[in-house]
Amino acid sequence: MVDLKKTPLADEHVKQGAKMVDFGGWYMPVQYAGLVAEHEAVRTKVGLFDVSHMGEVRVKGKDAEAFLNAITVNDVTKLTDGQAHYSVMTNEQGGIIDDLLIYRYAQDHYLLVINAGTQDKDFAWISQHAVNYEVTAVNESADTGQIAIQGPLAQKVLQTLTETDLSEIAYYHFREGHVGGVPAIISRTGYTGEDGFECYMPADRAAELWNKMLEAGAGEGIQPAGLGARDTLRLESRMHLYGNDMDENTTPLEAGLGWVTKLKKESDFVGKAALIAQKKEGVARKLIGFEIEDKGIARHGYPVENEEGEVIGTVTSGTHSPTLKKSIGLAYVASGNAKPGNVIHIRIRKKTAAARIVKGPFYKRA
Repeated sequence: MVDLKKTPLADEHVKQGAKMVDFGGWYMPVQYAGLVAEHEAVRTKVGLFDVSHMGEVRVKGKDAEAFLNAITVNDVTKLTDGQAHYSVMTNEQGGIIDDLLIYRYAQDHYLLVINAGTQDKDFAWISQHAVNYEVTAVNESADTGQIAIQGPLAQKVLQTLTETDLSEIAYYHFREGHVGGVPAIISRTGYTGEDGFECYMPADRAAELWNKMLEAGAGEGIQPAGLGARDTLRLESRMHLYGNDMDENTTPLEAGLGWVTKLKKESDFVGKAALIAQKKEGVARKLIGFEIEDKGIARHGYPVENEEGEVIGTVTSGTHSPTLKKSIGLAYVASGNAKPGNVIHIRIRKKTAAARIVKGPFYKRA
């Protein structure tokens, strides 16, 4: 484990009894009390996640808005100060380099939050294109800690630690303030499908804030949670995982991200021409959600077959849903087979399990 990258909270996880694993080169907690217990805590009470492995890039300068609009598919001009949105960066072929969050402080000041495993690649891509604009891009990943507090009681617990009125922060908006005396960005975002916040703070104060949050939530049943629960929660909510459900060989139109891909925005962006052509021609495959009607759990890479036993696609994510008590997953299948309600078959080792294509998230909070 000596060669693995560590978040500012790694020592806390070990002290608190987490089971640690190698996650894409990072020394991360996979579980504490157990996946199901952590999952249910987030769905019913409140859970705490270390997401400090994520990357942060600050973009400033006169051309910041135009620059970001040219390297991402969503329309950055629609953001207002204190607002964030979800987007993707694409290459010339329309393939997804990464998905990310873009936070707007001002028209000349933004923060990008990128995936852990793609930090170096992303920053190289951003820097490569920044030379054509009057902007500076600074990688602040090593200096930044990030903690996600998620669940129905997240606001109640977090409010005890801050004077910032959390009820005034709308979904996908943020404020700067102090949490437990630590300067932080407080963002109403998350990767679980529940209400909650993601807090960004100086890396050297992340452990202090982590422990203050655990203490503040003790009476509400707060549960530190690992990567296992993070994956089941995000999949129930049908949130994509980069490297599984999308990569540079898939486009946002294939991945069901047409809703953030603004082909009609005035400015050009990298990959726009390829995506316009693909939309006109029609995608050959689509990312679909499915629920298994037989026994078995689908896993990444398992083949998907039609009624005749022909391979029509591949599973990208799959798990047993603790909330729904059934097996669910995502898969790319040929567009002609992607209609909701259709029955497909997942090859699980030497057998196949019938599954039904479903529309929308598997789980949606009230």
